[in-house]
Amino acid sequence: MASLTDQIKDQMKTAMKAGDKGRLGVIRLILSAIKQVEVDERIVLDDARVITVLNKMLKQRRESIRQFAEAGRTDLVAVEEAEVLVIQDFLPQSLSEAEIDGLVAEAIAESAAQTAKDMGKVMALVKAKAQGLADMSVVSAKIKAALAD
Repeated sequence: MASLTDQIKDQMKTAMKAGDKGRLGVIRLILSAIKQVEVDERIVLDDARVITVLNKMLKQRRESIRQFAEAGRTDLVAVEEAEVLVIQDFLPQSLSEAEIDGLVAEAIAESAAQTAKDMGKVMALVKAKAQGLADMSVVSAKIKAALAD
């Protein structure tokens, strides 16, 4: 099976042939971000690290969308949302709400967490299993709510 980086490069070629400039631009941004990390750290990224880079890009886009929406810039919101869709194409299928709830409950039981002070232990356990598969801010909110009871 081809690596995630190879799949992204193949999609770039497909976008070039199809003349899809919007998708092509986003894919080039993705490859640029991957290359930047590889050059900075002098390594070749494996699929897990590529997913981390993609998640960081998604988080940046979501923050931009929030800020643009607050400023009333719907034109820029649309651009960022289109980029989010392309980036999500390369990420594994996200966990459902029920799956996230299950992971949180399992981690709370495993760590014997009782109060919000134990949130770090629970978050570490969930993050190991859900990184790249769920929005960590959503996971954090679910852990907080579960430990507040």
